[in-house]
Amino acid sequence: MKVLVVEDEAKIADFVCAGLREQGFTVEHCANGTEGFEHASQGGYDAIVLDIMLPGRDGLSVLKGLRKAGVATPVILLTARNELEDRVEGLALGADDYLAKPFFVEELIARLHALVRRVSGERQNVLAVGKLRLDRISREVTWFEHAVDLTSREFNLIEYLMRSPGRVLTRTQILEHVWGYDFDPSTNVVDVCIQRIRKKIHSIAADVESPIESVRGVGYRFRKLDAGAE
Repeated sequence: MKVLVVEDEAKIADFVCAGLREQGFTVEHCANGTEGFEHASQGGYDAIVLDIMLPGRDGLSVLKGLRKAGVATPVILLTARNELEDRVEGLALGADDYLAKPFFVEELIARLHALVRRVSGERQNVLAVGKLRLDRISREVTWFEHAVDLTSREFNLIEYLMRSPGRVLTRTQILEHVWGYDFDPSTNVVDVCIQRIRKKIHSIAADVESPIESVRGVGYRFRKLDAGAE
């Protein structure tokens, strides 16, 4: 597990990083919020341990910026024991857990393991690319947090595209996967279904480019959207 620790107090950072490494974690450390935000924004971490009181950019500002940028990496906040307001605000901004100082590194390790297990389980059932979110359990799709009313076939098609954002899928591949059997290659059933999905998405955010991109003469792909694609 790769963890980013953003903590300016040298003693705390040293014992946290040492404790995590002893348990087999790969650890990177930043001593200020500005640097921590830059590292966290690049992704590649399984979790972030983020102190609230930091030089440069404070922890809550870092957290808010990450969530606004679409960075969904689980975050555990480190807070002063009596700062209830900060903990509440942190959870409201998208923190996944918090730990009040002083704490035992063993508890932090246990929370990290539990958090990553929980988030991994959720991610198996939820696909999110940019502002489009698909829940496989409830079979609900939202675009800019508004529900998209899709038929079963439309849901299966968009799920198939979202599994491989950026990858071009041919009409034949889509037919075989979504419809379950071979169609006449000249059929336009895929194109018709795509157009229906686009129309429903367009009705929610008319000024936003469709997340489903046509690749002329080949098929379709789901754009690799970032959170700035609003």
